[in-house]
Amino acid sequence: MKASTSSMPSSAPVAHKAPLPPSSSRSSRIAPHSHIKGLGLNSEGRAITDTAAGGFVGQENAREACGIIVDLVKSRRFSGRALLLVGAPGTGKTALALAVSHELGSKVPFCPMVGSEVYSTEVKKTEVLAESFRRAIGLRIKETKEVYEGEVTEMTPSESENPLSGYGKTISHVVVGLKSVKGTKQLRLDPSIYEAMLKEKIVVGDVIYIEHSGAVKRVGRSDAYASSYDLESETYVPLPKGDVHKRKELVQDVTLGDLDAANARPQGGQDIMSVMGSLVKSGRTEVTEKLRKEVNKVVKGYVDQGVAEVVPGVVFIDEVHMLDIECFTYLNALLESPMAPTVILATNRGNASVRGTQDLVAPHGIPVDLLDRLVFTEPYSKDQVARVLQLRANIEGLKLAEGVRDMLATEGEKTSLRYALQLLAPASIIASINDRSEISLEDVGEMNELFLDAKTSAAMISASEKLKP
Repeated sequence: MKASTSSMPSSAPVAHKAPLPPSSSRSSRIAPHSHIKGLGLNSEGRAITDTAAGGFVGQENAREACGIIVDLVKSRRFSGRALLLVGAPGTGKTALALAVSHELGSKVPFCPMVGSEVYSTEVKKTEVLAESFRRAIGLRIKETKEVYEGEVTEMTPSESENPLSGYGKTISHVVVGLKSVKGTKQLRLDPSIYEAMLKEKIVVGDVIYIEHSGAVKRVGRSDAYASSYDLESETYVPLPKGDVHKRKELVQDVTLGDLDAANARPQGGQDIMSVMGSLVKSGRTEVTEKLRKEVNKVVKGYVDQGVAEVVPGVVFIDEVHMLDIECFTYLNALLESPMAPTVILATNRGNASVRGTQDLVAPHGIPVDLLDRLVFTEPYSKDQVARVLQLRANIEGLKLAEGVRDMLATEGEKTSLRYALQLLAPASIIASINDRSEISLEDVGEMNELFLDAKTSAAMISASEKLKP
């Protein structure tokens, strides 16, 4: 959407001064794809068309194809393969990728990026791609540890004279009482564990567990202390079952990118020079291939022992035609690696030159060896545009007067769905200025005069250039 600027004088200049919202009001941010909750498929994998299931309208074939990809990713039979989403701007390519991430769930890594992100001044192009791939490969670590778990009933530090100084006292140990369903236990712990408990802000009534290594984890507040508030920030958990001292299976989800970053970051000392050095260093550290191989070796050892499980995720690269021939070559190498995620690419180009080459023209600006799978998104019909507009109006809490939806649907079919959607919010501001609770036809007409679509603005510029002598 472009704001129209005209050099011609206007007989009735419009000046809008929207009132500021009251400070006590609280509103949540509505993102462009807030309404997308999934692919909207039934149990047989068919697209639901009678309602806006999952927030989706139209694109039945593309949704069903992506549903098959979701099943393949969940069964881990699509790792190291690429899927290409192709369609005109505003036909739902990014929405499809987000719907795939919702269908996979929060436990499967999903790493979105834009093709232009690889052109960074800090690290190499191939490093940006490799980093995204590593962040899309999860590692679920399962460990069975001996822990002390229960509700804190007592936390009493014991002080003693400081042996290094005749003044003041130091913590010699701390006595912690833990209670579970089967009984209670009193522990005499090291001062370092007491410091860890203070960092976690643990108080009497919290449910915690303490590992033999000294690590302390706060699980939540005991439900015995639950108050009668309808809403509060505290998380209440039941009293742990079994004995206080038990064997507990702990599950931790990390990515290979997390492991790379943790090992690549040098651990400096505590002196002032080390601290100052860490402040002036660049924010991004390039990970060497040697380090990645070492991390892979350790991970493979964990997997062989049954301690860890590799969870291949999804890398989504939007505007993939922005990548050059170097990136595509490296992308092929990454896809052939033993631990590779699923890759979803999206573009709105037809036949285009491959960046970095002189005369290589390929479909969608992508070398043909990556074009083995393709899902095409079709332009929306007027009825589908109208349904999407109504869905967005409901999400944003806007009321449309009679005829407004049809007017915007006609505009969206003529220009683009995005342009029609972007007229909703400014039109609602005009309606509120005029003390109206719903958007009228006059509000939409005024927005059409203030904001032009891309085709109209391009035609205006072309016409003005022809008039120049």
